[in-house]
Amino acid sequence: MKLGLIGGKLGHSYSPEIHRRLFKMLDLHHEMEYGLLEMNRHDIPNELEQLAKEYTGMNVTIPYKLDVMPHLTDISEEARRIGAVNTIHIKEDGCYGYNTDYIGFGRSLDHAGISVRGRACTILGTGGAARAVAQYLADQKAAAVTIVSRKPHSKPDFDDFMTHIAADLIGYEDLQNRPGGDVIINCTPVGMSPNPGVSPVSEAVVKTYAAVVDLIYNPRDTLFLQYGKNNGACTLNGMYMLVAQAIGSEEIWLNRDIEFSVVEQLAREMEDFI
Repeated sequence: MKLGLIGGKLGHSYSPEIHRRLFKMLDLHHEMEYGLLEMNRHDIPNELEQLAKEYTGMNVTIPYKLDVMPHLTDISEEARRIGAVNTIHIKEDGCYGYNTDYIGFGRSLDHAGISVRGRACTILGTGGAARAVAQYLADQKAAAVTIVSRKPHSKPDFDDFMTHIAADLIGYEDLQNRPGGDVIINCTPVGMSPNPGVSPVSEAVVKTYAAVVDLIYNPRDTLFLQYGKNNGACTLNGMYMLVAQAIGSEEIWLNRDIEFSVVEQLAREMEDFI
């Protein structure tokens, strides 16, 4: 079974290592492979058509979680609500899209003991992962969801999504004047290797939150998370979510449930691997 990760620049990705380790844990390493599938945005239609001839499934990472959607045969209900796809399953009758970022994010919060119900939450970014995070927060009855964008209201489809989940959309300048909240989540690539040492917001902003979550997993401790730790916040990086969403994808491709203990063990191994 051939599987892979679709994206732009993928040199930083740990996804192949996660899936290789998972294959060994499930005793499937002799029959499955997982590779990196870098492509340009304008090549996506042709690339998908070719990949469908020999691949069983693909993950999709930034910046293509929305771009692949028009080229799929159908999209699952959760991916449709979120408006982003991170998992593609190739079947005999076409290519089907799913979103496992949603459940992966939820599992990572549970793992870290971070509750969002009744809490004021702030999301940095408006990409595909931000959509999954925002939908999860709305479904879990967060008291307020504020989404921060470099260019608010520049994407009509995102404005529609924001209205659907009753979120507030503001600019980074506006965030400086906010009183803070309970949970802040970075869904942007700012601070990711190979450009660490920068944060999407200042320490003055971060210190006003009790929990600080970064979907970045490399480096393990981004400057954004360091700001949180410096001020006594509960912090969480993106590795557990990455592992959990990867296993969610495998469950779709293999049509089987994978034990929770596998998620826990693999997340620990990958934290040590970085």
